[in-house]
Amino acid sequence: MGKTAIILGATGLTGGILLKKLMKDSSYTKIKLFSRSSVKIEDDKIEEYLIDVLQLEKYNKDFTAEEVFCCIGTTAAKTKDSSKYKQIDYGIPVAAAKLAKENSIDTFVVMSSMGADATSSVFYSKTKGEMERDVLHQKIKNTYILRPSLIGGNRNEFRLGENIGKGFMSFINPFMKGGLAKYKMIHPEKIASGMQKLARNNKNQSIFSSDEIVQIANSTI
Repeated sequence: MGKTAIILGATGLTGGILLKKLMKDSSYTKIKLFSRSSVKIEDDKIEEYLIDVLQLEKYNKDFTAEEVFCCIGTTAAKTKDSSKYKQIDYGIPVAAAKLAKENSIDTFVVMSSMGADATSSVFYSKTKGEMERDVLHQKIKNTYILRPSLIGGNRNEFRLGENIGKGFMSFINPFMKGGLAKYKMIHPEKIASGMQKLARNNKNQSIFSSDEIVQIANSTI
């Protein structure tokens, strides 16, 4: 019998790409999506739960699978209220990890960000670092945290600052080698592919930098 996967954030850029990859992957027979809005895709594998994801713990009976992929994330520009921001970027992944532990789900793959540090004085980096810390605290057997740098690709929403950054990074990316490789802009397809491959092949490592994500995505494992 095939596996069941849970995706949080399937309506986003990376989560949407991951969903399409898992739909094509014959090892999965069911993909549960927990989100506020529908992905609007008809497929026999997809089982949607349209809920308030800030109250994920209320759906513990439905939160069953072999693997969880958490692609949740917002921005300071989109969510200006810092408490709301933390509810999303910290609260949802940690609540998902707690449910995964409670329901004996052995694999948890979550997107974080380069520079995540629970001791940082920068709110964004601190929030991501605290999320990582408390996800790891659940001691789920296979926990993988991905720390991508600036994410490329085309979003449905316009982000001026991000678009300027992407333009600049596209120019300098070819020159970023060696120790600078982890700062290169990364395409969301690489992140999604890395998540898929990590879930398939157990690794001893828990946290992966942007350049390591690309290596895994490009590997044949």
